[in-house]
Amino acid sequence: MENNLYDRAERELNDEQSSLIESLSTTSLRKYESLKQHKLFLPYLEEMSTLHYYNMTNIGSRPAKRGDNSQLKFEDLRAIPFVGAWAQLKQNVPGYYGLGTALAEQENAGQLDSCIQLYKDSGFFRALIANGMQNLAKTNFHLTRYMEEDERFGDFWKMIHAEHELTHEMILKVAEQDFLLQDNPRARLSIELRERIVLPLLVTQQFALMKINELRSIDEDDPRIEDFEKMVVRSLYGNINASRNSA
Repeated sequence: MENNLYDRAERELNDEQSSLIESLSTTSLRKYESLKQHKLFLPYLEEMSTLHYYNMTNIGSRPAKRGDNSQLKFEDLRAIPFVGAWAQLKQNVPGYYGLGTALAEQENAGQLDSCIQLYKDSGFFRALIANGMQNLAKTNFHLTRYMEEDERFGDFWKMIHAEHELTHEMILKVAEQDFLLQDNPRARLSIELRERIVLPLLVTQQFALMKINELRSIDEDDPRIEDFEKMVVRSLYGNINASRNSA
C-alpha cells in the first residue's frame, strides 16, 4: 500500500534520519538483550507467570518450549507462550522494553527535536511508536505490585517497571500527546473496555499463582496445588478469548 500511495522520495529517509533510527535500534536492542541475559529472566517467567500453563489450555499448538529438556533455555521458548506470559502478567515486555532507554538517550544528547521530527516524517516510526503505545496501554503493574517486595524477584520487577515508566514518558514526548493513544480514541476505548472485563480473571490468576508458589515452598506434593493450577488454566481460557488472541 505504501509503495502505491507514496513516491520513493516520500518513503525514504535522509541520511540523518536513517542514522537516528540506527542509533535508536542499537540502544534499544542492547537494553533488551541485557534483560534477556539477566540471571533471573527465565526463573521469573517460570515461577511468576503462566508460561508453563499454556500447554494445558489445548488452544491450538502452544507448548511452552521446544524439546524435552527439563531445564528451560531461552532458545527453547516458543513465541506464543513467551509473549502470552508477559501479556498475562500485564507487563508486555516484548512490546516496548528498550524503547524508552533509546529515546531518553537521544534526549540527553540534545536530539529530542530530531525524534519528534522523525515521528512526523516517517510512517514507519509513527507505526512503531503507535505499537509501543498500544502495548503500554495494555499494561497494569498494579496487578503484580506485590512482586516489588519479593525477596528474590523484587529488584527484577522494579527494573522492568522502571523501563515501563521511562518508555511511557518518552513516547508521549515524541508523539507530543498528553496521554496514550490520544490520537486514536477508538483503539484506546476498545483496550480500556477489554482490560476492565478481564481484570477479575487476572486477579484470580495472580492469586492462584501466589498460592501455588506458597504451597510448593512447603510441600511439592500438596494436593491443593492441582486445584490452583486449574484456576490458572481456566483464567487463561477467558483472558485469551477476551483478547481475541494469546497476546
